[in-house]
Amino acid sequence: MTEFDLEILGKLVIAAVLGLIIGLEREMKHKPVGLKTCLIISIVSCLLTVVSIESAYKAAGSEDVNITMDPLRLAAQIVSGIGFLGAGVILRRGNDKISGLTTAAIIWGAAGIGIAVGANFYFEAIAGVILFIISVEFLPELMTRIGPKALREKDISLEITVSENRFLEQIIDSLKKNRFSIQRIRIRDLKEGKHLISLKIGISRELKITEVYHMFSAMPGVELVEIESMQ
Repeated sequence: MTEFDLEILGKLVIAAVLGLIIGLEREMKHKPVGLKTCLIISIVSCLLTVVSIESAYKAAGSEDVNITMDPLRLAAQIVSGIGFLGAGVILRRGNDKISGLTTAAIIWGAAGIGIAVGANFYFEAIAGVILFIISVEFLPELMTRIGPKALREKDISLEITVSENRFLEQIIDSLKKNRFSIQRIRIRDLKEGKHLISLKIGISRELKITEVYHMFSAMPGVELVEIESMQ
């Protein structure tokens, strides 16, 4: 192997290690895009960037034909093309909750890391991965402790089946007394004079879902309680 081949191999190894770090973070959270996907994206992005740069310089240096080429023309297509993978992991649930945005952004970021390594920006690529991990793992946790109230809450979807109309106001008053942030409320009539209250509320992150369940299931007139955590 020549010195040039070893240099390219070194770039691919660095891109693989950095892609591995990004992929491990997703893998530990059991996300659809995990270790293997981030590795492939980072390595292939690096490889295509190297090919793009080297092919442009070789073509421009030809003795027979003078060609002026953009050395990062393939890398530019990686950034736009990787959006197809990102779109595939963004899902819209039935409760209007959109998930997968962080994973889609990390896919795009993994491609960027591979491009940076392929273009010889080693320090920038390593710094980018470090900032990735800090931004995804540590900053959100910090904000839930010292940030505004909205960041210290988690959203839950709550459905309560009430036996009689007279209990509706009592349940809603209980929400206000416990200082839950009511984001959405809908009341629907059921058969036999029953009512269904559908709520999206914000509760303290320190409050357990089971505590909320027992709080409402013990109220007079409540027949069924269904809770879904949205975070």
